[in-house]
Amino acid sequence: MQTSLFDFQLPPDLVALRPVEPRDSARLMVVHPDGRIEHRLFDQLGDFLHKGDVLSFNDSRVIPARLAGIRPPRMAGGEPVAVEVTLHKRSAPDRFQAFLKPAKRLRVGDDLTFGPELSARVLSRQAGEVELGFTRSGAELDRAIARVGVMPLPPYIAKRRAPDAQDLADYQTVYARHDGSVAAPTAGLHFTPALLERLTGAGIGLAAMTLHVGAGTFLPVAAEDTADHAMHAEHAILDAKTAARLNVAHAAGGRIACVGTTSLRTLESAADEGGQIHAFDSDTSIFITPGYRFRAVDMLITNFHLPCSTLFMLVSAFMGLELMQHVYAEAIREKYRFYSYGDACLLIRPR
Repeated sequence: MQTSLFDFQLPPDLVALRPVEPRDSARLMVVHPDGRIEHRLFDQLGDFLHKGDVLSFNDSRVIPARLAGIRPPRMAGGEPVAVEVTLHKRSAPDRFQAFLKPAKRLRVGDDLTFGPELSARVLSRQAGEVELGFTRSGAELDRAIARVGVMPLPPYIAKRRAPDAQDLADYQTVYARHDGSVAAPTAGLHFTPALLERLTGAGIGLAAMTLHVGAGTFLPVAAEDTADHAMHAEHAILDAKTAARLNVAHAAGGRIACVGTTSLRTLESAADEGGQIHAFDSDTSIFITPGYRFRAVDMLITNFHLPCSTLFMLVSAFMGLELMQHVYAEAIREKYRFYSYGDACLLIRPR
């Protein structure tokens, strides 16, 4: 499909720079199977879930993946070069794949310093992406990154304001457990402990899985045709016990409601052609566009996404491109807040 089919014009003032408080007071647009739209608040999510339904969510935790560093002079009298590194995927206990600026000023073998306690070497380089080998490893490296790194806010926020201490809490779900993401699974940012307690008290199940969000989720589509776009791989983990719970719920008539596109991509990667979900512990580069046949997921909670993004393509596959074009036009008319810190949308597919 032509990438241009997924384009739309968004007024800049609808891009949210901060989340609302409390989290669950964000607006919620509900899109029913027949295309009918309701305007609600997120804390009313339970009105659209039934006893026996299961919320599947991504419990990955965002790491402060943006590092400011220096490439020392290569020769006496040379000038150091300031660099900005955004880690996006761990490749070994002491290694990360990363995007790096300015890429043209660096080469394989260059050493980088990120303050007195952390340094790395460029092990390989391709275009603006590098593999870095750090002088620390494992948990020791994690702690050093936590001390010197900052939250990797998306460019559409970072260009308008700097990350600050408030983002350390705001850009993290309340159920985050496993370090590894370089961007938040943003649909989950709307949940509060009180809302989760109300939902479980009403008989709604909770199923955790982990997808460490990386470049694959957020990189723009540069190709003119979606068939020519290659997704970066991201690592996802779904254990056998959770997979079995989801299968039992589905067999009993319950619906699987994914909190965010990352949990949806995990389940669709783990499901077979018959819709049975299996344990999964592997990289996934699944790219979902209109025409995809969904195997396991009935409902999707998600934010409002960038034009021509893989995420808008995914929701268009889930509900239909024409309907989602109408939904986004409605969201713009009603001044919903867009992107990571914005409002939410509940998409309900026909069963």
